[in-house]
Amino acid sequence: MKRDYNRHYNKWFLSTVKQTIIRYGMITAGDKLAIGVSGGKDSSALLYILSLVQDHAPFSFSLQAVFVEMGWQVDIAPMENLCRRLHIPLHVERTAIARIVFEVRKEKNPCSLCAKMRRGALHHAAQNLGCNKVALGHHLDDAMETFFLNIIFSGRLDTFKPFTYLDRRDLKLIRPLICIPEKTLATLCRLEDLPLVPNPCPVAGRTKRHDMGEIVDFLLSRYPRSYQRFITAMEKSHFWKL
Repeated sequence: MKRDYNRHYNKWFLSTVKQTIIRYGMITAGDKLAIGVSGGKDSSALLYILSLVQDHAPFSFSLQAVFVEMGWQVDIAPMENLCRRLHIPLHVERTAIARIVFEVRKEKNPCSLCAKMRRGALHHAAQNLGCNKVALGHHLDDAMETFFLNIIFSGRLDTFKPFTYLDRRDLKLIRPLICIPEKTLATLCRLEDLPLVPNPCPVAGRTKRHDMGEIVDFLLSRYPRSYQRFITAMEKSHFWKL
């Protein structure tokens, strides 16, 4: 199904995503991509954008949405409707992650274990579905926040990579939105009326990543070109290998 994406706001973000995909060799003919969806704006935007890329790509590849159910009571009907609208199949991977993290382990800092278990469930589902790549909705703000997290709490200069190979799983992770600011995705979700599912996590908005987001917001308010400078620094330092 061909869709009209010739409005001004679409031209910029779609061109940037296409350039990122080409620049880092993220998608090739015959790929089957598992798109990790959570119901948040980032993954909903990724789902929508990749459907546009698929419509107009010069080669064929397939998309499979994967939702990792944590064990909370969440109404995913909006996500199911979006997948139907975009003609993308949705798989629900059922887990007990919420119970393990918050009830069994009673983690004081639950984010690390939760993220590790969600990644494992997503990768497991992707393999079972016959996918060779996993697409994640991490954007430019996420990459900058992770950079500061690593400096402040681990003493490392590192962040998300655009393209990562998991040799133990024989899976490739791609982040097509890594050069797109978060505010652009929020605008896209609003203009395209992309449905969102509320995050039921009890620590949402009270994490170290949230604190790093405030640092990034401050930098951008003082130095608006920080986005492009960050991308340039990552490429010149070979953190983001071309």
